Amino acid sequence: MTKLTLGSYPHMLGFEQLERLLERTAKTGNEGYPPFNIEQTSDQAYRITLAVAGFGEGDLSITVEDRQLVIRGRQREDGGERVFLHRGIAARQFQRSFVLADGVEVGEAVMENGLLHVDLTMQRPDTVVQTINIRKR
Repeated sequence: MTKLTLGSYPHMLGFEQLERLLERTAKTGNEGYPPFNIEQTSDQAYRITLAVAGFGEGDLSITVEDRQLVIRGRQREDGGERVFLHRGIAARQFQRSFVLADGVEVGEAVMENGLLHVDLTMQRPDTVVQTINIRKR
């Protein structure tokens, strides 16, 4: 079986980065924890909301690494002072990754009622029309 790539199409030039981006997205392997929503809040704004009950602001980190938004959570151990008869609230660490398109900027992050909200804005580039002069040799 032949693998089709964007390079297979001769009229699509310079899309190798997009192909690498799609491959990286497919390899992220995000599990279902923690659950999240992505909503469009305006024409050029989005919000990612993660359910992070039990995590404090100090337990979370948000970074942008090579056009990829990475949200990590790691709860601190409480020193074994507590004895659980049943532990149904997840306390495991997690990492969620979201690939960002060019022009998408990460805004503020806010914790509210066990939900982490991360706001994103999209800067749309101006349309540029360029005329190329033809020289004679």
